[in-house]
Amino acid sequence: MNAAVAADAYSLICKGVWKVFGPNAARVLAQHDSKPSYEELAEAGLIGAVRDVTLEVQQGEIFVIMGLSGSGKSTLVRCMSRLIEPTAGEVIFEGQDLLKMPEKDLIEIRRHKMGMVFQHFALLPHLTVLGNVAFPLEEQRVDRPTRQRLALELIELVGLKGRENYYPRELSGGQQQRVGIARSLAVKPEIWLLDEPFSALDPLIRREMQDEFLRLQSVLQKTIVFITHDFNEAIRLADRIAIMKNGAIIQIGTPEELVTNPATDHVAEFTREIPRPKVLSARSVMVPVDDSVTLAGSVPAETKIEDLAAVAVNQQAPIGVTDGDGKVIGQITRDAVLDVLVYKGAKE
Repeated sequence: MNAAVAADAYSLICKGVWKVFGPNAARVLAQHDSKPSYEELAEAGLIGAVRDVTLEVQQGEIFVIMGLSGSGKSTLVRCMSRLIEPTAGEVIFEGQDLLKMPEKDLIEIRRHKMGMVFQHFALLPHLTVLGNVAFPLEEQRVDRPTRQRLALELIELVGLKGRENYYPRELSGGQQQRVGIARSLAVKPEIWLLDEPFSALDPLIRREMQDEFLRLQSVLQKTIVFITHDFNEAIRLADRIAIMKNGAIIQIGTPEELVTNPATDHVAEFTREIPRPKVLSARSVMVPVDDSVTLAGSVPAETKIEDLAAVAVNQQAPIGVTDGDGKVIGQITRDAVLDVLVYKGAKE
């Protein structure tokens, strides 16, 4: 996290969050000064589902948490909303620690400021699409004409206009997930928590839902915490990614940072098969400008290699790399692009 980011730019902050399952978990944490190892917890007969997690989610970003099955990512996102009660730590939202908040105030935050979407759609089978989307507004005691108007707007937003009176059983899996997304947006959440929302869908529908998700984010600019175990999905959606293992976060960074500078062997293994042209930018492979060579045009520094490859491989001369002001800050050669394109991720 950039230290220059102002404190009020954070939508959600976790500080030293633990979720330990088993008897006397709080006592065991205290005995080890709130820093027990994974092995020490296991020796005490406890499961450290979330271990000492500290992270900061910026307003308006898509923050992806990923890891293998059992890494603790789903438990962590439920700790963020206190659907699961953390054993220790702080979860700060809008300057307030949710773990110290009275239950009635927490319920109000969930109803009015948090949207949640999970892998299983949990639609109400006896309600139509319109009824499902409007349900959170009914819980808020919004009058019927207003909630129906708002629900219809959301149904159109997620591409289901014309299916307002369908029941969940009459919809495909992708359409049901769109209903779940629309329902979660009905409360106009300030933070949106999504736990593997597309993992139950077949690959084609999953890709379509990712496209839809990115389109919605371009319109709504929500703060999003998105859980997945699929790195390809993560690099497509994320501004930043946190990788978890055994309940702990082992690295946080942009997709490009994780690929080019993995903090551990586990992260390196996780990212080894990722298509590097989709992740690496011109900035990451540029070299200082050679004034003796005429540049064959230029590209912005954040341009992905896959987007400039067709031009670069057909050029003998290097291509200039420019910053946000259009100033040339480096150059990228044909050979550098080819190295990225043919990289196989072979182990040393």
